[in-house]
Amino acid sequence: MILYGLKTCDTCRKARRALSEAGREPAFVDLRETPPDRAQIAAWLDRLGPALMNTRSTTWRGLSEAERAGAPVDLMLAHPALVKRPVIEDGEALHLGWDKAVQAALL
Repeated sequence: MILYGLKTCDTCRKARRALSEAGREPAFVDLRETPPDRAQIAAWLDRLGPALMNTRSTTWRGLSEAERAGAPVDLMLAHPALVKRPVIEDGEALHLGWDKAVQAALL
């Protein structure tokens, strides 16, 4: 299991803690320190859809209208914090966020 997120993200910390307490120790990849490549973002976008783009973030609000109109993959490559967090790869399964459905699937 790999959990992609940010060290400073509260939701990512909650997910890591809950998974660890359940005996599932995920590998953690900080999106700022080790950003995903174009192919990985494109694959996530294909499977997860537009929800992958975090349009509620401070980073998104700081972008100009022209920048926001760019291709989602290019935006997430340039600004890894725009990837909604966490993205959790568990074998072939791919999960986005840490809502009750994701928790039920992983815990």
